[in-house]
Amino acid sequence: MRIIVTGGAGFIGSAFVRLVVREHGHEVVNLDKLTYAASPDALEEVGRDRRYRLLRADICDRAAVAEAIAAFAPDAVVHLAAESHVDRSIDGPGAFVTTNVVGTYVMLDAVLAYWRGLTAPRREVFRFVHVSTDEVYGSLGAEGRFTEASRYDPNSPYAASKAAADHLARAWHRTYGLPVIVTNCSNNYGPYQFPEKLIPLTIIKAMAAEALPVYGTGQNVRDWIHVLDHVQGIHAALTRGRVGEGYNFGGASERTNLEVVKAICARLDEVRPRPGGEPHERLINFVDDRPGHDARYAIDDAKARAELGWAPRETFESGLAATVGWYLEHRPWWEAIRDGRYTGDRLGLAREAAGA
Repeated sequence: MRIIVTGGAGFIGSAFVRLVVREHGHEVVNLDKLTYAASPDALEEVGRDRRYRLLRADICDRAAVAEAIAAFAPDAVVHLAAESHVDRSIDGPGAFVTTNVVGTYVMLDAVLAYWRGLTAPRREVFRFVHVSTDEVYGSLGAEGRFTEASRYDPNSPYAASKAAADHLARAWHRTYGLPVIVTNCSNNYGPYQFPEKLIPLTIIKAMAAEALPVYGTGQNVRDWIHVLDHVQGIHAALTRGRVGEGYNFGGASERTNLEVVKAICARLDEVRPRPGGEPHERLINFVDDRPGHDARYAIDDAKARAELGWAPRETFESGLAATVGWYLEHRPWWEAIRDGRYTGDRLGLAREAAGA
């Protein structure tokens, strides 16, 4: 299979590229703008594989997208490119609207033109997989889980931009017949995650004996899925999913943010104790909550399990232990980021909306 992957140098995108090239033998063109959060290092193991090629381009550039599609003649497009950090969307929502909404429109428009020009047999097998988030559903109360039928109720600029992209993808299927599949996932974690996100930020700050920021009281709940489980799900949706359907992927691992931070501290106490033996947990520092912070997310992934034969392999405990170990072993990767692109400062205080 020949696949164009957008955002393939990002955290989830690079994991997907590694999976489909190494384990499934697919040919991949990675269409990526290489923004601040991109990590070409994450693709080093496939970088010299003849089945992989990186094309630096912006998904908002219609000509570049159309040229890439025409030259590669893909059997599928897996659309992962997105601005993804909620805090950054609070400070600068304009970039999220541009990339996540306009960029998705450009991809759909270009892919539709290509798909219409295919022979009937190739049109039949072609797929456009749009990868999204559980944040489009908004905030849950103490009970229940998001299903594919849950009402959209986004609360952050990031979530709203992804919700708009989801609606566009479904509209291109229903109006024009483009064979679209939409996937939504819970919070990802694992190797090569940019250290603005909770788990890598906590690991890195704890290793430096810096204060560990926990928003509000730390009682906001997230369901966590290891990135390698998630990309297995995306591949299952691509190869076994039904056109026009949506599939939710979760890790069956609900934790409060405070529980996550404490679990990281406990793991570091075991494998990298502080001088003098002081627990890492003493570094926890409660800070002002994020504006509009959703109380709880939880995913019901029964449909993906039943229709795709998919299930997560990692427990939260095994996945977190492996993730802590990875960051301990890959200091040069994240130290280069801390020295340049991101120093670990707090974002998303809603003091202003730059670039809105």
